[in-house]
Amino acid sequence: MEAIKLELDEKKHGAFNLYVDTKKLGEMTVSIKDDLLTVYHTGVEPEGEGKGYAKMLLNEMTSYVRAHNMVVLPLCPYVHAQFKKNPEEYQDIWKK
Repeated sequence: MEAIKLELDEKKHGAFNLYVDTKKLGEMTVSIKDDLLTVYHTGVEPEGEGKGYAKMLLNEMTSYVRAHNMVVLPLCPYVHAQFKKNPEEYQDIWKK
């Protein structure tokens, strides 16, 4: 069973972490300042590759951003590529 948790420190730096049972298999590293969420990196452990975990992290992050009226600065190559490939899907939250 997969679970994604947003885990931040006191400076609002951290990650959306994807766990399968109790093992962390993926993360999307972020920071939050005011209404801006910056994504730095998305990574999935080799044993979790090919299972759609990066897309699950992306979906969780975009749901969070929309629920909190934020915008995304996609510095992460994966997130930036997804935003460029599907601009209509992300135009409301994409800070270019």
